[in-house]
Amino acid sequence: MAAEGHAPTASEYIVHHLQHWQVDWSGHPVVQKAIVDFNVLNLDSILYALVLGALGCFVMWLAARKATSGVPGRFQAAVEILVEMVDNQAKANIHNAQSRKFIAPLALTVFVWVFLLNAMDLLPVDLLPALWTQLHAATGGDPHHAYMRVVPTADLSTTLGLAVAVLFLRFWYSLKVKGAGGWGHELVTAPFGSHPVLWPINLLMQCIEYIANTVSHGMRLFGNMYAGELVFMLIALMGGAMAMSLTGVLLPVGHVVAGFIWAVFHILVITLQAFIFMMLALIYLGQSHSAH
Repeated sequence: MAAEGHAPTASEYIVHHLQHWQVDWSGHPVVQKAIVDFNVLNLDSILYALVLGALGCFVMWLAARKATSGVPGRFQAAVEILVEMVDNQAKANIHNAQSRKFIAPLALTVFVWVFLLNAMDLLPVDLLPALWTQLHAATGGDPHHAYMRVVPTADLSTTLGLAVAVLFLRFWYSLKVKGAGGWGHELVTAPFGSHPVLWPINLLMQCIEYIANTVSHGMRLFGNMYAGELVFMLIALMGGAMAMSLTGVLLPVGHVVAGFIWAVFHILVITLQAFIFMMLALIYLGQSHSAH
């Protein structure tokens, strides 16, 4: 994290916390972070996404298993409110009852999963990375290169991966609902008309729309969570900046106060971002069921 003999500077601290635990496809660790490299796997994002996905499924299964027809407890009532909210949104956007049998549970899964991924931002910044560094050092690794990021949705590969999955579902439902001929006709005749001269322009516009929707879908979630992660890092730096002065002594107090305020506000952010991501998925899938 820092050069030998001194504590990390603020920039070194932030840069270290923005590095992923990476390997290439052959399993070799990646020392220098690549900006764009499709041969690199961010193992930390994959690990936490899988664990939290399993946790979300377990919580929903537990709620279904313990559901009663009598007066519900607080846990059951909360889950029922969530399910009803998602179901209402699915009905508002997906008018095909048969499609809703798959899309509504999918939307619920997306909301719970993305919420849990976002909620990792509420953990103390140094908690899991410090534990990982200790484990890395204990197993013979270099603690200065023990990288670990714990917020999968602050990783662009995660959010764009989810957005691309929604894109593939859009393609699937467009083919299923409209047929190859109907969807192909729509691609070349919307939005400017069915004249053959306009076909290439219409197709280009449709491709741009699909790409723009998918990129913005993933980038919106990534941008908000990445910014929130940076703010938590800056607040964490306040706690380690104590000096022999009034300002320096008050910094740790500011660290606690600012951390608490930002964490409370961030609860709204992580919930809102999960809801927006789910709603955009429903809207895009709804478009696949309707003709232009």
